[in-house]
Amino acid sequence: MTILSVQHPLLIMGPMVRRAEKAAVCIQFATSKPVNCRVELIGYECYSEQDTIRLGEHLFLQFVVIKPINSQFPRDTLLLYQLFFDDSPVDLSAFSFNNKPLPEFVIPKKLTQILHGSCRNAHHPAKDSLVSSSHWQAVQRSNEQQGAQLLLLSGDQIYADDVAGPMLLAIHQLIKHLGIYKEQPLDLDLPADIAEQLYGRHYLLPTTSWKNRSKLGIGYWLKKDEPHFSSVKAYNHLIHFEEFVALYLLNFSSQAWQYIDLNNLSYSGGNEKNQTLFNAEKAALIDYAQGLAKVERLFANVSTLMMFDDHDVTDDWNLTAGWEQAINQNPSSKRIVNNGLASYWLFQGMGNDALQKTGSLLSPFNDGLAGDKQWQFKSFDKHLNDFSHWHYELMTIPKVVVLDTRTHRWRNEQNFNEPSGLLDWERLTELEESLLSHDKVIIVSPAPVFGVKSIEAIQAVFNMCGQPLMVDVENWMAHEGSAKKLLNTFRRTDTPNETLILSGDVHYSFCFSVQKRFGDHPNRIWQLTASGIKNEFPRKLINVLDKLDSILYGPKSPLNFFTKRWHMEVDKHQTKGKGQKYLVSDSAISLVTLEAGNLARYQLIHGDGHTTEFDLEEQ
Repeated sequence: MTILSVQHPLLIMGPMVRRAEKAAVCIQFATSKPVNCRVELIGYECYSEQDTIRLGEHLFLQFVVIKPINSQFPRDTLLLYQLFFDDSPVDLSAFSFNNKPLPEFVIPKKLTQILHGSCRNAHHPAKDSLVSSSHWQAVQRSNEQQGAQLLLLSGDQIYADDVAGPMLLAIHQLIKHLGIYKEQPLDLDLPADIAEQLYGRHYLLPTTSWKNRSKLGIGYWLKKDEPHFSSVKAYNHLIHFEEFVALYLLNFSSQAWQYIDLNNLSYSGGNEKNQTLFNAEKAALIDYAQGLAKVERLFANVSTLMMFDDHDVTDDWNLTAGWEQAINQNPSSKRIVNNGLASYWLFQGMGNDALQKTGSLLSPFNDGLAGDKQWQFKSFDKHLNDFSHWHYELMTIPKVVVLDTRTHRWRNEQNFNEPSGLLDWERLTELEESLLSHDKVIIVSPAPVFGVKSIEAIQAVFNMCGQPLMVDVENWMAHEGSAKKLLNTFRRTDTPNETLILSGDVHYSFCFSVQKRFGDHPNRIWQLTASGIKNEFPRKLINVLDKLDSILYGPKSPLNFFTKRWHMEVDKHQTKGKGQKYLVSDSAISLVTLEAGNLARYQLIHGDGHTTEFDLEEQ
């Protein structure tokens, strides 16, 4: 594989259309050298505002916000754009569909088609459905159609806690090649050679001694230390800030892989099991890297907005108050979590609001780069942890409300081992107010609001045994207060007539429709769950759970009256065609089609290119 020079300005990460509105459009990309950048919308008078963040000797993260000079930008029409470096046009043909010279995108007003998904694990053997959705979008454009107006990614765009062995080696190659600035050393006993850390980092991460734990927990009596990072696949967990930066580039940029000698990456340890795993992960990463050029094309042509879930930082992030307490009491653990959040802010968060609020963190972040080109984040951490505007809204038709379900948790103050509510009272009240006086609304919730009851019942059993982290008790109904407040909001007579909830997280896809059992207000809620983009739930197990759910929680089952949502009638919708099923475990991204703001079709575009459609008729 050719190792390209970084001495001349080049795009390390291709242009991504982020927030696109009538008054401004944000384009995000990365370059190898500092350069004056501007973007023009072809045929419209506009000007650009540039913000540059230096992350390494040859790594500059660029944000260009385009604004109209006189009138507003047109909406619901295709717009071509040209990127300039020092007033010289950049060749963007590689990022354009159907051999066009320039990419184009839509500033949406009336939403008609949305791509939505979550959970994209680079080394999972499933096919990357962002590649197949890019092909779908290209076909739409070739037929003179807009295709999807929005791409909504609702969590786990990276897996910082589940990193392949070859990926960790590639990360350190990229850090060296781009000269990515490193952070101050952490108080961890890590071998100097990264090859010696492969598949063993989980032994080196901080733990809480069994002596310091409650006698009510199983770990105390088993004399078992409790790891702060509860991911079951933490053996290559990211630690340093520069590692998070490099992983983002390798997840989003085909150019970044040109600096990696992927074919010659090898495992030098003597563990046969790890060797087999390394080889499988390497094969998956080779396939993943080959598809990234098509993914970049999709990002360059569709306005893309994102929200974090846990794996963007670490598994079970803020799941319980006890988890938070253990992390915050250890400087190294807290630093690792903040590294994940800071990298999310750089590569995902700032584009969501075009730096309007997230830009307030730029000054304290840049102040953290010491004279020796090493990050000192102690001061920046306070600003980062105090920031409370990761959530956002789009004033489209329907209105889009994107929820931050990780940093506004409703903690259980009586039992720190109990799952926290996904939103606290204040944010739930704000959500309620944002839904009122709207006829139709789309809510993006990383975890499904209305999940599979049999799976939630199993999670409840584990929670009763004091093990909420073991089965990721991340459902809305696990916390009494937040569940009651949210369901009461949906039962109000002044809430939207139709609400679409777009969710992921669970690694399988499904379609539920929900209505009140009592009352005259004809409000319908659609729970549309699409997961994962490149991840899957074990298929045999999901089939068993699907059957179990149908048996235990059928329409006439008395068990329904023991659930928190018994005032709501939840109907499951099957897939169309042969082999009808309610739960689909097959890597996919969803295509949501609207007519006059109402749900018209709900389809899955799978990683291998085939599609699945759910039957929206009454079951």
